[in-house]
Amino acid sequence: MRNRVAVMHGVNLDQLGRRDPEHYPQITLTELEFKVGRFAREFGLEATFFQTNHEGEFCEWLHEASERADGLLLNPGAWTHYSYAIRDALEVCGLPAVEVHLSAVDEREEWRRKSVIRDLCAGVVQGRGVDGYRDALELLRSSMAAAR
Repeated sequence: MRNRVAVMHGVNLDQLGRRDPEHYPQITLTELEFKVGRFAREFGLEATFFQTNHEGEFCEWLHEASERADGLLLNPGAWTHYSYAIRDALEVCGLPAVEVHLSAVDEREEWRRKSVIRDLCAGVVQGRGVDGYRDALELLRSSMAAAR
């Protein structure tokens, strides 16, 4: 059964708990990962977690992702809006993916409203805080099942 999900967090997500509470829940990355892991188990998924503030490292991880995962849950942070390097690495990776954001990026600053990875993803969940990860996992599980 294909049930391995890599949850990949990008730039500044390690600063959760310190970021603007108007847009971000007051939760640490470790606490978020604990909750997402619990959500994943509810769906029979095995989640692993990765976070980096280095774009090249994020790309390298995507290059190798198919060796450790069957699907991807991606929150690249600000890279979502402009990193064509990450977009290309995601395309090469070829795994089912869902884009997820804690805040409603499409309702924030103009520059945040563009996603360069969205067309490569099965869907996007945004603005639902921590619960959005549960919705994103459900969407990813369906996408992974369809890819079999």
